[in-house]
Amino acid sequence: MTTRSARKITIGLAALLCSFTLPLVANAQELFMEQSDMAPKEVERIYTRGLQFLVRNQAPEGNWKDMPYGGEPAVVGFAVLSMLAHGDDPNLGPYSQPIRRSLNFILKQMNEKTGYIGKTMYNHGFATLALAEAYGMVDDPRLGPALKNAVKLILASQSNNPQGAWRYAPESNDADTTVSGSQMVALFAARNAGVAVPEDAITKGIQFFLKNQTPEGGFGYTSPSGPNGTRTAIGCLVLALAKDKNTKPFQASFEYLKKTPPEQNYAQYYLYYASQAYFQASPQSWQAWNRKNIATLKGSQNPEGNWDGQFGTTFATSTSLLSLALNYRFLPIYER
Repeated sequence: MTTRSARKITIGLAALLCSFTLPLVANAQELFMEQSDMAPKEVERIYTRGLQFLVRNQAPEGNWKDMPYGGEPAVVGFAVLSMLAHGDDPNLGPYSQPIRRSLNFILKQMNEKTGYIGKTMYNHGFATLALAEAYGMVDDPRLGPALKNAVKLILASQSNNPQGAWRYAPESNDADTTVSGSQMVALFAARNAGVAVPEDAITKGIQFFLKNQTPEGGFGYTSPSGPNGTRTAIGCLVLALAKDKNTKPFQASFEYLKKTPPEQNYAQYYLYYASQAYFQASPQSWQAWNRKNIATLKGSQNPEGNWDGQFGTTFATSTSLLSLALNYRFLPIYER
């Protein structure tokens, strides 16, 4: 497997997705394409401080020890994604060894027979996403077979679910939009990485989300009731990745998202999805949102480089960094 060094995506204001044939450069801050109220060097300083915190606190096994979730495959997956998103060479760059340690940890959590990673579908979805993003970038022959097995489990779980979606366990008969969002993003990533994903699986997943959308555009949890900003960011991004941006459901979801503040308890989870939803929906809206996000994260970053959150510092730090990563124009593989 060769390193996909051609991961740089140049994005103009007129188009969100275009060629990724330009080579990586050593200095990530050169990748900024537009000026903002915050200088590129300042964003780079925020990002590298966060990455350095993650590297300093990584356990030799490749996970993190912070409570309550630093040792979960999903959180380790988010940390890998935040390192890959910085644009350094994942095989020889400054974060190559932390990335390899984390991938080793994720692979060790995979059931060899079933392909299941961790103990919940949350873990499985985000760990699969990390494998998809690393596949083709990191020189590791184990990643391809592991990714295919992880995708098989997602597809089998959906096939056995009466709602055509997912919840906490592979055998669950009910479904919710948060767990389903993680599986959908993983499927989009795997498909763009070259793994076969039936179109019917995407269609059924989208249908589940639409059943949980209110007329105003928000998304509920297991029904249209009780929509909030985080679940709407998830639904908005899922519709965008399905190339449904010209539809009324997508447009309504983005309008609802713009009017709905994040929930305090899920602030970083919201940031992870909302940054991408804004980026997909409107370059102008994303630029305004991004300026506010940069300022907020700069002000809330701890001296050690991390952020705090109810799901632990590793999760909070990784997802906060990922909400900034689009400043580098390295699109996640599922957005290409």
